[in-house]
Amino acid sequence: MFTLPQKDFSAPTTCLGPACMQDLGSSHGDDLEGECSRKLDQKLPELPGVGDSAMLSPDTSYLSSRGRMIKWFWDSAEEGYRTYHMDEYDENKNPSGIINLGVSENKLCFDLLSWRLSQSDMQRVEPSLLQYADWRGHLFLREEVAKFLSFYCKSPAPLRPENVVVLNGGASLFSALATVLCEAGEAFLIPTPYYGAITQHVCLYGNVRLACVYLDSEVTGLDTRPFQLTVEKLEMALREAHSEGVKVKGLILINPQNPLGDIYSPEELQEYLVFAKRHKLHVIVDEVYMLSVFEESVGYRSVLSLERLPDPQRTHVMWATSKDFGMSGLRFGTLYTENQDVATAVASLCRYHGLSGLVQYQMAQLLRDRDWINQVYLPENHARLKAAHTYVSEELRALGIPFLSRGAGFFIWVDLRKYLPKATFEEEMLLWRRFLDNKVLLSFGKAFECKEPGWFRFVFSDQAHRLCLGMQRVRQVLAGKSQVAEDPPPSQSQEPSDQCR
Repeated sequence: MFTLPQKDFSAPTTCLGPACMQDLGSSHGDDLEGECSRKLDQKLPELPGVGDSAMLSPDTSYLSSRGRMIKWFWDSAEEGYRTYHMDEYDENKNPSGIINLGVSENKLCFDLLSWRLSQSDMQRVEPSLLQYADWRGHLFLREEVAKFLSFYCKSPAPLRPENVVVLNGGASLFSALATVLCEAGEAFLIPTPYYGAITQHVCLYGNVRLACVYLDSEVTGLDTRPFQLTVEKLEMALREAHSEGVKVKGLILINPQNPLGDIYSPEELQEYLVFAKRHKLHVIVDEVYMLSVFEESVGYRSVLSLERLPDPQRTHVMWATSKDFGMSGLRFGTLYTENQDVATAVASLCRYHGLSGLVQYQMAQLLRDRDWINQVYLPENHARLKAAHTYVSEELRALGIPFLSRGAGFFIWVDLRKYLPKATFEEEMLLWRRFLDNKVLLSFGKAFECKEPGWFRFVFSDQAHRLCLGMQRVRQVLAGKSQVAEDPPPSQSQEPSDQCR
């Protein structure tokens, strides 16, 4: 079995979203990520701009049409999620339970986080923390967020606390931004494959659509890569949306990208922002994995590091602690925007999406502890991510399975097309179900609106014993076996390859 590095830290086209709403919950809805299997003949309910209302359940007469749509999203995601939680793996209590390699959560650093969050400086109660505060967030927290983002995003000038709004997670941020930037039925462009929960984040409150910029795995030249986003593809998707009568109000970029692990270069970011300015589009840049780039050779740059934004009034940046700090249950997200109208409108929705004063205090203490973050947490987190990534990528290489991974995030985008008898999403779903039947939960490509059947996302940011057992079960499925193993096989720790496909 591979071992994670450990130290003693006891002291200092218009698409209406994925066919399966796989990602509900966490800061970006990851509680149900990759854990659903929608019936393939279902369609999204057609309320203003969304699907086919005939598919709504007839037995929900207690609900409004909006309520029925919201319930539909939940019901359509339930099968895999319910199956997993009824049979969740436990090393002692349920060793033959389901291993979850589908949810994008970092489960590698609980020891570091539990130590830091239990220190005495985190425990403080005073009247102001128990009372109503500025809906944007307490000033002391917004000041720390501004300093934190200035440092880690490497902004050319200090970021300003008045441009910061804090909410209870990235899902709330997407929902709030969609509601205040778009009219009902309008759309955001989004490159595919993309993090599927965004579909419901923008739809459930704001009734906003997603217009997909479909990318494929074909490499057409030495300077191209699989699923590469270009301005030409953005222009084509925008024209197609307009031809269908859909008004596009913005562009959503995820950097580092989920599920590809791709990273946009500063030049690419600049090109996308110039495109958006040309068409007067807002740009939402989700940088929730910005501190989870574990390969030193990967040159990540935040959009906030650019010397000059082409259209700062329409550029809005998101970050949260759910991924980079493994705190998807704590519910902390932040928006940085220079547009004060947008900041004020989003802050008004914080009446429903705000943070308790006690959590705000803890977050401020965490973000200001630069020594612990830089000297303890980030180096160890990156080392553990890299070790886990190395193990899974070497397992895939041993099986002769192609995959994409750029050294960022918690996942590998895996090409299982050769295991589909026919290149259809029905066959993809059947393969996904075989994995689930063999007690390993993965995320299938259609849930990310991938146009090519057969791609799956493997999450590797888990403890060694669960990861090894999960990969053993994957091998059994791909070998045509169905036996569930209770004990992981012995495996040697392997150094990561320099070449990443």
